[in-house]
Amino acid sequence: MDSIKQAVELAKAAETAPQHGAAPTGVASDGASSIAGDAQARQVHLSAARLESSRIVAHDGSVEHGRYYDMLRTQVLQEMDKRSWQFLAITSPTPACGKTVTACNLAMSIARLLERSVLLVDLDLRKPMIADYLGLGKSGGVLGILEANAALRETVVQAKIGTTDLLVLPGSAASSRSSEWMASQRMNSLLQAIKRDFRSRIVIFDLPPLLLGDDVISILPRMDTVLLVAGAGSSTLTDIRECQKHLQRTPVVRLVVNKVASSVDSYYAYY
Repeated sequence: MDSIKQAVELAKAAETAPQHGAAPTGVASDGASSIAGDAQARQVHLSAARLESSRIVAHDGSVEHGRYYDMLRTQVLQEMDKRSWQFLAITSPTPACGKTVTACNLAMSIARLLERSVLLVDLDLRKPMIADYLGLGKSGGVLGILEANAALRETVVQAKIGTTDLLVLPGSAASSRSSEWMASQRMNSLLQAIKRDFRSRIVIFDLPPLLLGDDVISILPRMDTVLLVAGAGSSTLTDIRECQKHLQRTPVVRLVVNKVASSVDSYYAYY
């Protein structure tokens, strides 16, 4: 939990320091894939301008801010490979910390690796934003699968930009039953199907903020590891300590601190 301790120190500094202008925040194909749905997935060509307006920059390795995500990518993959982990959950203490931006950028960065492939899943049923950030439209989505109105293979989208492509299982409409869905047998069946059909891919799940309800707590036992995204100035010391209590039994692979003022080490100044 060393990364949590680092966040505590940053939160202390953010609570006591005057707020000045912040620096910009930030931190392939799998060959013989087992999923027949890869060939059937709806293809969407992403717009670079749309991505960059949403602060999704890691699709282009030449972009300066993208290098922070490449560093994060290497650290995360090393830890996951060491332990044969596949499922990476991304959450934050509260809203507006940049967790979805981090999830999209990390997925893009992994997808640029020649021998890696990734599936990005929007499990923030309270406020699904991945489709908006990537420009995928609002058709289908995880909720349709849970409600038995759509099949997994029909819902996955192959998102492409240049030579980079990744699979995305987007969200659609927000659900007032997010907590119930997270704890449901249908969610368990969906996760089992993802593990089976996408077993050669790293799977990144964008989850709701941890402290908004019991959604994340319900699904954490089914995740291999967690990446926690805190926001300097918005994530308080109390928030981070509360997250630490809930994450005692789940490995925290890394902690990303967004919106760090320029006086703090730029390593933590992720987009």
